[in-house]
Amino acid sequence: MSKRTLVVVESPAKAKTIARYLGPSFDVRSSVGHIRDLPASTIGVDVKNKFKPMYIIMPGKDKIVKELKGAKEKSDRVLLATDPDREGEAIAWHLAHILNIEPGDHCRIAFHEITGKAVNEAINHPRPIDLDLVNAQQSRRILDRLVGYELSPLLWQKIRRGLSAGRVQSVATRLVVMREREIDAFVPEEYWKLRVLLKQNREDSPFSALYQGIKKSSRVSRVKLTSKDDLDKLLDELKGKDYVVDLVKPSQRKRRPYAPYTTSTLQQAGSRTLGFTSRRTMRAAQALYEGLTLGPYGHTSLVTYIRTDSVRVSADAVQSARELIRATYGEEYLPKRVPVYKNKSSAQDAHEAIRPSHFDLPPSRVRDYLSSDQIKIYELIWNRFIASQMEPALYERVTVDILADSHLFRSRGEKLVFPGWLRQYGITESEKSDQDKKEGREDDDDPEIVDLPDLKEGECLLVDKLVPEQKFTQPPPRYTEASLISAMEELGIGRPSTYAPTISTLFDRLYVEREGRQIKPTELGVTVTTMLEANFANIVDTDFTADLEKELDEVESGEQDWIELLEKFYGPFHQDVAKAKKTIEKIVIEDEPTGRKCPACGDGDLVIRVGRYGRFIACTRYPDCTYTETISEETKSHCPKCQSPIRVRKIRRGNQLFFCDKTNDPDCDFTSFDLPIDGKVCDTCGSYMVKKRFRGRLYERCSNKECPTNASKKTTSKGSSAGKKTKMATKKKSTTKEKTKDKKIEEVED
Repeated sequence: MSKRTLVVVESPAKAKTIARYLGPSFDVRSSVGHIRDLPASTIGVDVKNKFKPMYIIMPGKDKIVKELKGAKEKSDRVLLATDPDREGEAIAWHLAHILNIEPGDHCRIAFHEITGKAVNEAINHPRPIDLDLVNAQQSRRILDRLVGYELSPLLWQKIRRGLSAGRVQSVATRLVVMREREIDAFVPEEYWKLRVLLKQNREDSPFSALYQGIKKSSRVSRVKLTSKDDLDKLLDELKGKDYVVDLVKPSQRKRRPYAPYTTSTLQQAGSRTLGFTSRRTMRAAQALYEGLTLGPYGHTSLVTYIRTDSVRVSADAVQSARELIRATYGEEYLPKRVPVYKNKSSAQDAHEAIRPSHFDLPPSRVRDYLSSDQIKIYELIWNRFIASQMEPALYERVTVDILADSHLFRSRGEKLVFPGWLRQYGITESEKSDQDKKEGREDDDDPEIVDLPDLKEGECLLVDKLVPEQKFTQPPPRYTEASLISAMEELGIGRPSTYAPTISTLFDRLYVEREGRQIKPTELGVTVTTMLEANFANIVDTDFTADLEKELDEVESGEQDWIELLEKFYGPFHQDVAKAKKTIEKIVIEDEPTGRKCPACGDGDLVIRVGRYGRFIACTRYPDCTYTETISEETKSHCPKCQSPIRVRKIRRGNQLFFCDKTNDPDCDFTSFDLPIDGKVCDTCGSYMVKKRFRGRLYERCSNKECPTNASKKTTSKGSSAGKKTKMATKKKSTTKEKTKDKKIEEVED
């Protein structure tokens, strides 16, 4: 009888992908995620007995455990192939416990990409379970449980039920609150910019130059125009002056490609470029890693492991990318020396950066088999990695200094002469590259890039006009998901795998809300943060949290004992909780009056309250009167069904819902996430048109999902539909060429 090997992974999709590369002597099964965890109903940690965790089989997993045990009985050996990180190591440890496998046995295999070579290499080199990684995961899990299970009941008691606090989420909330405080405290200051529009000849188009200051000899003294008086004085001094080209300085600029994606930078790019939440980005990326059915290519993983802090790339991947670049673009796009990117830290450097797993499967080849989200994320990963291995882009730059007496104006021109890595994004020498202009901040003293004529030193120019512009300094911008993730990474708060669930929790608990893409704190979020700052300074302190993360990393490397770490943290923390229970007064969040009487009972007043799902209007006579209504605003559009006015209200996570106010038809059930456009119908199918928001822009789209104009958004894994979809996608691509090009440019900037 031939020997049989049981291989256990977390997800069914991953199991299906791995099974492709293994023969009939392998039985690949899935644990469907975690198999054991701390109980939900109690704290589940014996704080008096060295923080011993009380693990239980998770609800609904009994059948899976029984199947895995049965499969083990029929196998000669068991290999645990869970993800190659702390969490994956802990899952393998739990599986070993359930299946009566000694952690010291060579039962653990790990790979960072799901390819035939990587899987078979791992099968041939099993190792024991790494208990340092397990303890690192255990200590994080227990630490989060201690904080959550002691702080959350305090919030219920002192503010209201349903709230929660956490080791990472509380610090993230405080970052948003602190930024809002900065904005509220900001006092704008006036300043002026002065541009001069100049020509070589009267029939020429003018170009602009920005005022810099006073030039004496070879030194330039910057002059700030802080008031209208400063501007008027300067304008008087410029009257009748000649504008002479003082300096023409040509130079070259190399623009190097960005490093391949890490978990953090992928989430940031998903937010900035596609408008995705971090959770949406990671959901699509996880599917690409675990594997998808790609028609004739079978069930295939398209990218390497997606939870990584590292930008390191394997030699095999570099070689494959270089061969692809040489074949696609030619030798001149291939650097003589392989680009090397530096990690911010050594954390998880055993992983590679996120990159494609199969270089013979570009996005164009698998587009028909992926969902809309999956193909967008795959294109991001593919383009970023291929570009990272290409030559820098080369620009010719010209800086021109123009003097009016001693007053200096400066202009700058730039031309892309060799696109290098930008070619991967469809940008060539013939196209104007204005990314730097898009990046420029309004209060930047540097002149923007303009189209300059061929100027010579000593040349006298004609003044078209002087253009003064009043400005005011701006407060720091509110966080977006991308900038919040960037700040958390910079400060060392949490780890890449925690960013998406942490931000989702902030919205779920109603601590923050969206205004467009920006994140702002709610009154509830400010209240909770203020209370935690006053009583648990360490819990919401960024430095304390970052230092704790470093200690948890030391547990992973074997330099720190995890029980000692928990003891050092828990003693002072528990004392603070006990003290707070006695000293904190009940915090009452006052209802906000609307100035209206209740239409149901006539006696009560209508007020705005905060409930489990957000703000709503209710009667003050509750529970005697149960009248409630949603908070909504009028729009200028009308219902396409009954022509009643359309109203809009915010729903969970800051999204907008448009609905009919039923003025003309009490039974109308119209709702939509997109605003209908009055009097406008689709030329193709006759359905009403809507305004769709994408990456901060509004555009018109047919409301009918089955309309051919929307067909490219649909995906299928069946060959018969794939050809039709490809044809429709091509048609749409040709009609939205400019929009796609704008998207590519913004993607490059991220």
